[in-house]
Amino acid sequence: MGSSGFSWKLNDHPKLPKGKTVAMVVLDGWGEAQANQYNCIHIAETPTMDSLKTGAPEKWRLVKAHGKAVGLPTDDDMGNSEVGHNALGAGRIFAQGAKLVDSALETGKIYDGEGFNYIKESFATGTLHLIGLLSDGGVHSRIDQLQLLLKGASERGAKRIRVHILTDGRDCLDGSSVGFVETLENDLVKLREKGIDAQIASGGGRMYVTMDRYENDWEVVKRGWDAQVLGEAPYKFKNAVEAVKKLREIPNISDQYLPPFVIVDDSEKSVGPIVDGDAVVTLNFRADRMVMLASALEYEKFDKFDRVRFPKIRYAGMLQYDGELKLPNKYLVSPPEIDRTSGEYLVKNGVRTFACSETVKFGHVTFFWNGNRSGYFDNKLEEYVEIPSDSGITFNVQPKMKALEIGEKARDAILSRKWDQVRVNLPNSDMVGHTGDINATIVACKAADQAVKMILDAIEQVGGIYVVTADHGNAEDMVKRNKKGEPLLDKNGNIQILTSHTLEPVPVAIGGPGLAPGVRFRTDVPTGGLANVAATVMNLHGFEAPSDYETTLIEVVDK
Repeated sequence: MGSSGFSWKLNDHPKLPKGKTVAMVVLDGWGEAQANQYNCIHIAETPTMDSLKTGAPEKWRLVKAHGKAVGLPTDDDMGNSEVGHNALGAGRIFAQGAKLVDSALETGKIYDGEGFNYIKESFATGTLHLIGLLSDGGVHSRIDQLQLLLKGASERGAKRIRVHILTDGRDCLDGSSVGFVETLENDLVKLREKGIDAQIASGGGRMYVTMDRYENDWEVVKRGWDAQVLGEAPYKFKNAVEAVKKLREIPNISDQYLPPFVIVDDSEKSVGPIVDGDAVVTLNFRADRMVMLASALEYEKFDKFDRVRFPKIRYAGMLQYDGELKLPNKYLVSPPEIDRTSGEYLVKNGVRTFACSETVKFGHVTFFWNGNRSGYFDNKLEEYVEIPSDSGITFNVQPKMKALEIGEKARDAILSRKWDQVRVNLPNSDMVGHTGDINATIVACKAADQAVKMILDAIEQVGGIYVVTADHGNAEDMVKRNKKGEPLLDKNGNIQILTSHTLEPVPVAIGGPGLAPGVRFRTDVPTGGLANVAATVMNLHGFEAPSDYETTLIEVVDK
């Protein structure tokens, strides 16, 4: 006990025994949606998962895995693997994304961090470039965050600043871009009055310039690169307000689809190409539409389009956009500081823990599960096993991935009886789902189901307990839909494939011979989310969860 009275010791659960082996299985990208031909989980042969759903209704339920349930700003924000595993492991909801940026700017903490101090090294002799979506939409970025960063950077030595704007009209009204550009211009005028050379250097509409996602169309990123980095675009203007107004006059052009433009000086030279020695910050806090640009700015080896030149810059993201790829390597706002995770509590209460996945999700079932923390809590009580993922191919080429190898490792760990918790992530439905290959995703879901069977069979043999859940949706809906939910078609009449995560809930199933009689899901936690799983698992290990954890999903009724 510390002086604060804090103790790692968990209270015993009054009704549930200790010492049962608990298998904690996370299916990545496995949501629950209507059965139709675009639901790969429904089409795939998944007898094990089907039996969990139909077997015992009081031992199967859905939980939320997106939006506010995982700490994201709105319920329009789809879940992702990082925030999903944070919630599953932490048992509480921590602010992610925009909320983190707001607090870092409000407290000034952003300026003390490693990321800001890294880009600051360019201020004396180079230009600070800020690239991002200019609106108050709040989904990918917010203009007030840009305004605060401009002020903070200029007060901390940035003498030459160039802003590369992307107009919105998707998360806010079409036509609103003119007002946002005017607002930004007013701020830049004030900076210029203070002797800081600050101006808008380039622009374009978000859907046509820079903000593509899931490697759908690299041409979108290239258009942005040409304007932002090379200072080249089909349209040249002396100021950005005029640029946006004029380009909006082109027939069928809206804010989202503005063509790329650059701002030029009196000698028709671009005012803000990105060159050696400059600093670049991508402003968006949401990852999905920044990660492609981030890879072009960061990677020396890059073959998606011809960059013409690859300037030696100091680059930082507002946040780290991809925790698996560690992209970008430098970022202004750190992930949430998550303390007292369920994994740490359980190990400190003697629960011997084995965790395993393949490379692409190994960090999720360890690092993100443990609150963005590397390494073991106690290497005498834990073992983490990483199976190398296939490399050099896209995952639809080998859709079974390493599911069966993960299943075997988990089975062996369970049968060894050396471990009290055996935790795995099966990545198939997510990683293959992202490729948009429906047939391969069906194969992927079947493979994941086979791995679950191996694990549940082992639990049966040792008299243990299983918890099977997911971190967010993906494979259960592979088509883009209109507001009515009908599949969207492209101009050739083909369906538009959805490669992203979804807003769908995910299943949680419990069972196994070690589950005490009378354990069932409560009916009074209808809005339960991923964060409720941690307390549930602690209960199944025979412990009460800490009082500030999101409530358990289970109860014990006396039969």
